[in-house]
Amino acid sequence: MSGKERLGAALGARILSALFGGYALAYCTTAFLSVYLPLARADRVAFASLACFLVWVLAVLYAFGARSTWRACLVPLTLSALLALAAFLPHDFGARP
Repeated sequence: MSGKERLGAALGARILSALFGGYALAYCTTAFLSVYLPLARADRVAFASLACFLVWVLAVLYAFGARSTWRACLVPLTLSALLALAAFLPHDFGARP
């Protein structure tokens, strides 16, 4: 691969990470906050839905500011998996996003 091709592939991976990894992280954060915030259900859902926009913007900024392309892809996906597990596994709270 030439230098331009390598740069294009890295940029494409960061763009995909920003779009899809950021969306996954925003969705999982919304689900997590909808379950665990100590507010009334309507307030939890409203706050979590508004917070997801901030999370997505931060994920996009991280995707283009990360040291490596691998880190730009793995960190949002790892955080998404952890938040999804925490949000969707417990049955004790009786709350679902």
